[in-house]
Amino acid sequence: MVLDRKQVFIDNDGQSIFFWGARQTGKSTLLKIIFPNALVFDLLLTDVYNRLLTSPEYLRETILAQKKQLVIIDEIQRIPVLLNEIHWLIVNHNIQFILSGSSPRKILRSGENLLGGRALRYSLYPLSYSEIPNFDLDKALNNGLLPRHYLSENPKRLIEAYIGNYLLDEIVAEAKIRNVAVFAKFLYAAAFSQGEIVNFTAIASDCGVSAVTIKEYFQILEDTLIGYFIPVYQKKPKRRVIKAPKFYFFDLGIVNHLIKRGKIEKGSELYGHAFESFIFQELIAHKHYSGIEYSISYWRTSSQLEVDFILGNNEVAIEIKSSSNITSKHLNGLRAFMEEYEVKKSIVVCMEPMARIVNGIEILPWNDFLSRLWNGEVIS
Repeated sequence: MVLDRKQVFIDNDGQSIFFWGARQTGKSTLLKIIFPNALVFDLLLTDVYNRLLTSPEYLRETILAQKKQLVIIDEIQRIPVLLNEIHWLIVNHNIQFILSGSSPRKILRSGENLLGGRALRYSLYPLSYSEIPNFDLDKALNNGLLPRHYLSENPKRLIEAYIGNYLLDEIVAEAKIRNVAVFAKFLYAAAFSQGEIVNFTAIASDCGVSAVTIKEYFQILEDTLIGYFIPVYQKKPKRRVIKAPKFYFFDLGIVNHLIKRGKIEKGSELYGHAFESFIFQELIAHKHYSGIEYSISYWRTSSQLEVDFILGNNEVAIEIKSSSNITSKHLNGLRAFMEEYEVKKSIVVCMEPMARIVNGIEILPWNDFLSRLWNGEVIS
C-alpha cells in the first residue's frame, strides 16, 4: 500500500490529535477535505482569536451547544490556555479534537496542559513523490515541495514572501528573538550548512554572536519544524567516527532562495547536494506516515569514509549519488560500513536507468527506490 499524508488519520481509533506542520504544508486544506463536517475554530481569524483569548470558556460553551463530536482548532499554539477546556471536554464528553498548528514550541514551553497523554502527535511534511502524478524531479529540486511552490510556474515571489512573512516575522516574534538582523544572517549561514556537519563555532564567528546563541537558533528551527538534525551512527564503532550532527532544512526551495542559488542544473555539484536533501525529505516523511518511526542517522569516519543515511539499527544503509554511472569508488563507504555492521540492505540511490546488484549492494534508479520505499519494500 502506498502511503501519503492522509495516512496519519487512518486507524487512530477516534483519539484526539496534535497535528503539526510548517506553514503551507497543507494542514488546513487536508483537514477540510477529510473532515468536512467538523466544527472548526480558526485562530488566524481575528474575531475568533480575540473572543477565545479573552473568554476561553466560549470554546466549551459553543462545542456543547453545537453537539459536535469532532472539533478542529487551527493554530492552537496561538492560545495554549485553551488546552484546559479541551482536556475537560475530552474527559467529560468524549469529544475528539484535532489541534493543528505550525509550531509546538510555544505550547511545549508555556507549561500549559498537554492533555495528559490523551492526544496523539502527528506531523505533516511537504509533498512527497508518492503524492504527485508525473513527478518532476528538476522542479522539486529547484522549487521545493511545499504545494504552492511546487505547483507554481514562477515560485520566486511566493518563496520570498514565505521567508519574510514566516521565517523572519512569525518565528522571530514567537521565539522572542531580539536581533532580527543577526537571525537573518544565521538563516543564510544555516542554509549553507544544508546536509553538512554543523560547525557551530564557525557560524557563530560569521554572525558575530556566541556559539551558545547559534545553538539556540538551530533549536528554534527544530522546534518550529523548519529543520532537522540527524545524528552520527556510532553503535560500538571499530573505526573512529565523526560525532557532530548534520542539519537539513525541511524544504529545498527555502534553502535555494536563502543562499541565492540560480537554477540547479543536472550534472552540477549543486544538483548532487540538492538530490541528497530531496531523498532525506522523502525518508523523514515516510518514517512518520508509515508509522514505523525508524531512526535516521549518518556515518562518517575520521578517514572520510561515509554513508549518507543509516535507517534503524543498521538495518538499511543508503548512499545518494546523482551520477548516472556508479563505479567501484562510489561503493567505498557502503563496503566499509558493511565490514563493521551486519546490514539487511545496502543501497545506492542514483540516476542509472536500471536496477542492478554489485556484491550485495543494490544500485537503484531514484524513482525505483522511492516506489519501493513508499510501498514498504525498503524498511518495515
